[in-house]
Amino acid sequence: MTTFDDRVQAYESKYAHDEQMQFRARMRRDRFLAVWASGLRGDTVEDARAFARTVIHEDLQHIGDEDVVRLTREYLGSLSNEDTIRAKLEEFMREAKHQIAQDI
Repeated sequence: MTTFDDRVQAYESKYAHDEQMQFRARMRRDRFLAVWASGLRGDTVEDARAFARTVIHEDLQHIGDEDVVRLTREYLGSLSNEDTIRAKLEEFMREAKHQIAQDI
């Protein structure tokens, strides 16, 4: 292999790794959001797990956070607003990335 081929391979490996870490962070973030939302509603642990599965499934089906925000807004009703949910998404993403970085 040439030096150029080595660089391309290294770049592709790094890109794949970064995408995998981003995916793991999003899934963890979605779980955090579900636990937070379930806590606001006073739901059981089983309800929180069920909502987490729903949020993760929705996030996998559609690109972007709009579907997650909409689903959480519907789940919470008047208990929270869209701005708070978006702020929690950002907070939980930072925490998820931090935790994943610690796992490595």
